[in-house]
Amino acid sequence: MSLLLLHGGVPMAILATARRTWLVRVLALAAASLAVVAVSATVPTPASAHGNIIDMPSRNFGCWQRWGNNFQNPAMATQDPMCYQAWQANPNTMWSWMSLYRNGMGGNFQGAVPNGKLCSINGAEGGLGNSLDAVGNWQAKSVGRNFTLTLHDQASHGADFVRVYVSKSGFNPTTQALGWGDLDLVTTVGRTPAAQWQRATSPTGGVQLKINATANHSGRAVVFTIWQASHMDQAYFFCSDVNIS
Repeated sequence: MSLLLLHGGVPMAILATARRTWLVRVLALAAASLAVVAVSATVPTPASAHGNIIDMPSRNFGCWQRWGNNFQNPAMATQDPMCYQAWQANPNTMWSWMSLYRNGMGGNFQGAVPNGKLCSINGAEGGLGNSLDAVGNWQAKSVGRNFTLTLHDQASHGADFVRVYVSKSGFNPTTQALGWGDLDLVTTVGRTPAAQWQRATSPTGGVQLKINATANHSGRAVVFTIWQASHMDQAYFFCSDVNIS
């Protein structure tokens, strides 16, 4: 009987089957699109720009290095609580580990960045690194008094200068916020165009600069680095936690 019921010359049973097939295909495509969006939101990719201290790793690079492929592991909360609070505050602090900088300070760093806000450059980039100023037991790398930092420059900016500081003897980063008066300047690198840096194959290509420095004391400390890039008035601040033997 249904074959005798026509709609525009097409049997109704055939028309109903076609409509069901079309609906199934639409729903399948929609589900696939939502799955792609969910995966993209869950597993972001690192930003491809600028740079950071990758050895002895800065706070945000170290967190990304340890947890970037395992960031949903609940063990982070107990094994690495300072990284855990940073991930909870803003995952992009780690995913965009090359993108924390501030323009236009004209070298007046102490005037632009107050005590306690050095690691975030006073909330630069919309507060991207605010969690890096948190006081606590950040994981620290063991180093000798003579140590080497590696500055990774993915965008090949080069440097007008790089200044490396070590927190003073007696400063305890597990209980004290870092201020300008807590720092001793231990080495300075002058203007070095990117063409003079080493080519880098990891983690993102670009170039890198190895910087030798000597601390004045042993014990727990923060190595604080200022990188003034050469392409414009753009400065990067990095906080690296160390145990100096």
